[in-house]
Amino acid sequence: MAPRSVVVTGASRGLGAALAGRFAAPGVDLLLIARSAAALEVVAEACRGQGARVATAVIDVRDANALAQAVLAFDEMHPVDLAIANAGISRGRAPDGGWEDHAATVEQVSVNLIGAMNLAEPLLPRMGARRAGHLALVGSIAGFRGLPDTRGYSASKAGLWCYGEALRAALRGSGVAVTSIAPGIFRSAMEERYLGPKPMAVSLERAATRIERGLRARAPRVVFPWVLVIALRILDALPARLSDAGSRMLRFRVAPDPNAAP
Repeated sequence: MAPRSVVVTGASRGLGAALAGRFAAPGVDLLLIARSAAALEVVAEACRGQGARVATAVIDVRDANALAQAVLAFDEMHPVDLAIANAGISRGRAPDGGWEDHAATVEQVSVNLIGAMNLAEPLLPRMGARRAGHLALVGSIAGFRGLPDTRGYSASKAGLWCYGEALRAALRGSGVAVTSIAPGIFRSAMEERYLGPKPMAVSLERAATRIERGLRARAPRVVFPWVLVIALRILDALPARLSDAGSRMLRFRVAPDPNAAP
C-alpha cells in the first residue's frame, strides 16, 4: 500500500524536497524536518498544494532529544509508514588544496550517520510493535570506497550503509522494511560545490524518480548507477597499493557550503 504517513529529514531543498513532493497527495500526512524554517515552509506549501496535510519541524538532526520528541508526537497522531533519513552535509579538500579539518570530519559523521540513527532508533520500537513501517537511509556510493578528498563524507556514508544493512538483516520477518539508498552524483546545490569530474551525473528529478520507485516497492536496496558502483567495488577489492592509486584518479575539490551552520 502507498504510505499515508511520511517523515522526511533534510526536506527543505534538494533530494529531500523532491521526495517530499513525490509522496505528497490527498490523504497523506507529512512531517518535514530541516534547519531552515523559510526554505522548509516553501516545500511544505508546495506539498499542501498537492493535497497533503503537512507539519514541519525546524530541527538539527544532531539534536537527538528534539528529533525524537517531534517524530514520536507525530507518530502518536499518524503512525509512521515511511521515514526517510535524508539530511546530509558534505565537506572536503578545499579549492586551495587545504584539508578538511577535524571539526568538519566529525560534523559529517554527526549529521550523516548519527543524525540518521537519531531518526530511526525512536521509531523502531513502535514500528516493531505494529509489525509495520519502512525506514529509508539515504547514503552515497562514496561509502563503497573511501575517496581521498572526502574522507569524512566517505566515512559517514560507509557507516550509514553498514547500519542499514545490519538493520534490515536484524528486522527480517518483523514486518519492518529497511531500504539502503546509495545514489551516484545528481544535480543539486551540494553537487555544484564539487569541482572536478562528475562521472555519470544525472538530474535531481531522475534520481528522485529512481528512489521513489524503489521505496514504493519496498526494495531492500536502491543503488545507481551500477557501472560506477561496480567500478568502486572492484577498486576496493584490489590490493591496497592499486586501490589507493585508482582512488587518486578521482581527485576533486569541494567549495565551502554557504548553508553551513555557524
